[in-house]
Amino acid sequence: MLNIVIFGAPGSGKGTQSERIVEKYGLNHISTGDVLRAEIKNGTELGKTAKGYIDQGQLIPDELMIDILASVFDSFTDSKGVIFDGFPRTIAQAEALKNMLIARKQDVSVMLDLDVPEEELMTRLIKRGKDSGRADDNEETIKKRLAVYHSQTAPLIDWYKKENKYQHINGLGSLEDISQEIYKAIDSL
Repeated sequence: MLNIVIFGAPGSGKGTQSERIVEKYGLNHISTGDVLRAEIKNGTELGKTAKGYIDQGQLIPDELMIDILASVFDSFTDSKGVIFDGFPRTIAQAEALKNMLIARKQDVSVMLDLDVPEEELMTRLIKRGKDSGRADDNEETIKKRLAVYHSQTAPLIDWYKKENKYQHINGLGSLEDISQEIYKAIDSL
């Protein structure tokens, strides 16, 4: 199975590129953001808990995310593989994901790092907030999310390099150029 971690700061294009990878390779897609937004919308207990963290620009606790992830992962039958979008976000989560996959005789195939300069991320996220009405896409929350990304999430780059799973992707350029670079990385596996 092809298990891909798509990685990058908020606004780097993970969701957009995930959709293209799903279409090209027939993989399943787990977007922790989408899963959490659905829980919040449905007013579940998990959704209420998650909303408290998200509204503060904080990450969801690891145990909570792994439970959600394992449940969604196990719901896929006859899967060619999965794209993990928005997870892991910390080294502890990466280790938990690795253990969850090992328990299922699986592994992460590659971690694709969509690298986009911070100035461009701010521009994209503010525009996305205006276009979509997402409450967490405002300048103050974006700055908090980027600070959390740099302090807690960026260290995953070195972790995945040590695992020999890291692949740098230039997140600037046309949608098609970025996609082609991703396809080349996946096809070389």
